[in-house]
Amino acid sequence: MSSILIKNGTIVNEGSVFTSDLLIQNERIIKIAENIEILDGFEVFDATDKVILPGVIDDQVHFREPGLTHKGNINSESKAAIAGGTTSFIEQPNTVPNAVTQEILEEKYQIASETSYANFSFMMGGTNDNLDEVLKTNPRNVAGIKLFLGSSTGNMLVDNQDVLEKIFSSTKMLIAVHCEDEQTIRENLAKAKETFGDDIPVSQHPVIRSAEACYKSSSKAIELAKKTGARLHVFHLSTGIETDLFRNDIPLEEKMITAEVCVHHLTFSDEDYKTKGNFIKWNPAVKSATDREKIWEALLDDRIDVIATDHAPHTIEEKSKKYSEAPSGGPLVQHSLVAMLEFVKEGKISIEKVVEKMAHNPAKLFKIEDRGFIKEGYFADLAIVDLNDPWEVTKENVVAKCGWSPFEGKIFSAKVDSTIVNGNFAMKNGVISDGKFGKRLLFNR
Repeated sequence: MSSILIKNGTIVNEGSVFTSDLLIQNERIIKIAENIEILDGFEVFDATDKVILPGVIDDQVHFREPGLTHKGNINSESKAAIAGGTTSFIEQPNTVPNAVTQEILEEKYQIASETSYANFSFMMGGTNDNLDEVLKTNPRNVAGIKLFLGSSTGNMLVDNQDVLEKIFSSTKMLIAVHCEDEQTIRENLAKAKETFGDDIPVSQHPVIRSAEACYKSSSKAIELAKKTGARLHVFHLSTGIETDLFRNDIPLEEKMITAEVCVHHLTFSDEDYKTKGNFIKWNPAVKSATDREKIWEALLDDRIDVIATDHAPHTIEEKSKKYSEAPSGGPLVQHSLVAMLEFVKEGKISIEKVVEKMAHNPAKLFKIEDRGFIKEGYFADLAIVDLNDPWEVTKENVVAKCGWSPFEGKIFSAKVDSTIVNGNFAMKNGVISDGKFGKRLLFNR
């Protein structure tokens, strides 16, 4: 068990930025104060000229294990997370087999307990016919229930309205949803095939998976949540019109309906399909620059509560196929924090707000126990960042198993120097440890 004294770091926490020392022992932060004296047996880490942030909590990733491990696995993708300052993740159920029974769900936890560099939780998946299994889910040690209301995941599509209403009205657990209207997408795809035949250009992706498809689905889900009193969290908003469905007039802790945005929807627009093609093909689609700006407005005024990644790696070979055959998704967990810190440098968002949306709010929203903040008594999950250490993203420094990034060629100003997980250096001075210190997340509910 590590005992660490961090000296002279600039801490960003709960809207404040201040210089302090941090004392870590038995996995937790035991003291935050100026000029803590050096103690025997403590490793001293000099954080002068570096910022200390709560480790990022990414509430939506796809780490591909079991069943899709040629793309990535819990070990490889949690290693990429650590490299990017993400210390906790919540993984989604569309692995193979889908995590739609308690037994399959627990098998994923078992794998993670042996292989994960970062703290972990896994969503229980809902289908049209597994309500009994969904209701067995333990709110204390499972993040929530995940429902796909669009065709992103084939046989996990929940399109039975009666089933949806039963799930919404039968559980107090957080229900996270992927919202795209299946019928609208099918109609748009049919039109694209009529026009382009088998050679649909990727620029049609946001036309096929349109703003209308997103709004139709998310507005219905919100209506159902209001009707049933369900606790609803809408993943990866991609349109301006959807942002008006959410409120900012009450504290996050009082919200029954919340929203997330992903880094790619804050970064790219439909103009980028020309140069990046299928490598920015996500579901929901990257849409217009106007949509992007409206999403930014909603993020900054607190209608959107959380920033995540939807990290979903595919091989280069898979993404290099023609549009109709290339899968949607891409690796982002290694670069999410530095991408947001680039926006800080540009004056688009404050570093305090980045910490709020990427660490504090996920912890509050999911009621994660003792994480997400730099506080005495909390687990020491930290990202130590040099804000002035430029570096270029290349295939060679991508940690994710797929070996590529939509940010290749991008020069980021900030670099994650070290990452601490449960009081241990998971990465120190850019070198990832052999030790795996991740723990199962627990929830105060």
